[in-house]
Amino acid sequence: MARQPDDKTAAKFKSDDSALIRELALLLDETGLTEIEIERAGLRVRVARNISIAASMPSNAQPAASAPAAAPVVVADVAKHPGVVPSPMVGTAYWASEPGAKPFIEIGAKVSVGQTLLIIEAMKTMNQIPSPRAGTVTQILVEDGQPVEFGEPLVIIE
Repeated sequence: MARQPDDKTAAKFKSDDSALIRELALLLDETGLTEIEIERAGLRVRVARNISIAASMPSNAQPAASAPAAAPVVVADVAKHPGVVPSPMVGTAYWASEPGAKPFIEIGAKVSVGQTLLIIEAMKTMNQIPSPRAGTVTQILVEDGQPVEFGEPLVIIE
């Protein structure tokens, strides 16, 4: 049978834990990080900021006139989409080979297998992300210069 801590010990840990969590949350704000994880004396704490993923549209795209309102896209559904291209690594996603250059892809662009979709910078190395399939780019789910996590949806190709 597991031993229960006495009330004084439990209260001390709870106040120490909440102070640690507050300190980590402030550190997130100060540094602009999206996530911090720390482990001390067998206690693991992870503090993460919610990030909304927005699909971008090219500047020359015209909004549809009097289109019926569509249901908002749920992030979990985007990750399960059959045409999603997930990030193979943690890093910073870039749309073009250098600032001011033409993006590799745009919404509506036809892509072929192996064509570069984005670049992810990881540890000062630029990694080209190739298209796993041929099709049409229907959504770009990351902003230029946005940090990405492993497995995060980057692009949808249909």
